[in-house]
Amino acid sequence: MPEILLPASGIDRKKWAVIACDQFTQDAKYWEAANAIVGDAPSTLRLIFPEIYLEEPDKRERIERIHGAMRTYLEQGVFAPPVETFIYVERTTPFGAPFDVRRGLVASIDLEQYEWRQGEKALIKTTEGTAPERLPPRVDVRRGAPLEIPHVLLLINDKADALLPALGERAKAASPLYHTELMLDSGSVTGWAVNTEEDVSLFLQNLETLASTGLNGCEDEKPFLFAVGDGNHSLAAAKSVWEEYKASHAGERGIERHPARYAMVEIENLYDAAIHFAPIHRVLFGDHVNGLLETLSTLPDAAVTRIGGEKELSSLTIAFSGKNRLGLVLDNGFYLIEFADCGLAVALLQPLLDRFVKETGSSIDYVHGEDAVFHAVRRSDRHGAGILLPPIQKSGFFETISRLGALPRKSFSMGESSEKRFYFECRSLEA
Repeated sequence: MPEILLPASGIDRKKWAVIACDQFTQDAKYWEAANAIVGDAPSTLRLIFPEIYLEEPDKRERIERIHGAMRTYLEQGVFAPPVETFIYVERTTPFGAPFDVRRGLVASIDLEQYEWRQGEKALIKTTEGTAPERLPPRVDVRRGAPLEIPHVLLLINDKADALLPALGERAKAASPLYHTELMLDSGSVTGWAVNTEEDVSLFLQNLETLASTGLNGCEDEKPFLFAVGDGNHSLAAAKSVWEEYKASHAGERGIERHPARYAMVEIENLYDAAIHFAPIHRVLFGDHVNGLLETLSTLPDAAVTRIGGEKELSSLTIAFSGKNRLGLVLDNGFYLIEFADCGLAVALLQPLLDRFVKETGSSIDYVHGEDAVFHAVRRSDRHGAGILLPPIQKSGFFETISRLGALPRKSFSMGESSEKRFYFECRSLEA
């Protein structure tokens, strides 16, 4: 079990908890609002690097401030004494009704059992392609940091949805470790300790059962138990830092138990009714983005229809038609592209976009929520185009990953932006 650091009793928990750093990457106003809410109060906002600022020139100074804030919080009593425990978490979100309680378990995983490279066998597998060029800033934040603050979500393939509800029923017999409403109308989160011998045994026995049932659908291959649902690049950065540390401290006594070998995550069930898969849309910027219409017309058996407006395009993109569908937003109109169902829409789309970006010098961003796409394209200071994607289905998800490997990067999102994990728990990375 991890030794978890929680904010001390006098800390304002609503100001302490902040959304995952890889959200609202096109919405500076969100982060400005979060900063205004936090003010000078202790907050995980001071312990993370919101990715909207990754291209700012003060990257190194920002990382130094993050590390400094971590040490200040450790020295000045911001944290209560560490608690050795798993934490059962219930999260309410604005989008989950009528199943508006999402369940999870905060735990630590062994990075030796995780692999993000394609073709590698591991107990913990990535679900989406990992871009090595996106790792350096995350590695820089993790390297030398005295704390980790996780937003990684791992999925289990519990079709009966039995394990986490059973743990929750037992954990909730005691008072919660924490409860708070979340800033900017993002719901609430509550956590209970899971650390009795009986509770831990129940958890581990159920994991063994899941692992033994051939959950990846391929009996002749080593099954994997966890799929990375969110935060894969952060987990890959943690793996990279551990590999660095292991190599530079080879032969040292106790290295196999060093805290850097582990990463704290929240485990959730793929089949939790409160978890829905939302698409991650694409927004491209550059002088040649109107050429996307011609590029997307090369998809297999593509048919293009001009659509009247935003709402109609949104509804048609997600409607089932027996074919793949994409929505394209340009400054001169809205287009629905239907094409052959010979693979996931995102798997056919991404290679085209990669080639388009390389050939035209355009830039690309990955955004959550259709409104964010329309807002980005409407911005007057940049010439943009948006692509709306349909959601991925849960059924057969683990089997698809096992059979085909990782999906293209940014293929799906576990909910909308405001449903993402809020930072709350911390863990020491120092021996």
